[in-house]
Amino acid sequence: MATDYDAPRKSEDDPSESIEALKERVPDKLSGTTGDEDSDNPSSFDLPGADLSDLELDVVVLPAQQDEFTCMNCFLVKHQSQLDHDGPDGPICKECAA
Repeated sequence: MATDYDAPRKSEDDPSESIEALKERVPDKLSGTTGDEDSDNPSSFDLPGADLSDLELDVVVLPAQQDEFTCMNCFLVKHQSQLDHDGPDGPICKECAA
């Protein structure tokens, strides 16, 4: 069955519903409060300057692979395809050589 998307919508709501009743159903976008369904993850929100000294992070650091080098100018690990030249201090990437 085809749907006519240009046809006016028919709703079972009373078309004479007051503007005040409509405003009550729509959340106020200008207010500072948000509902639970609007927030992404309210439990993980921390204010700037919060004390995070008791927080422990587990980070796995991998050594540079055989096809990688550390640029001696920017100290980033890059792929061998980004090598521009070996300077007196060590390898230099294309971005730093430009």
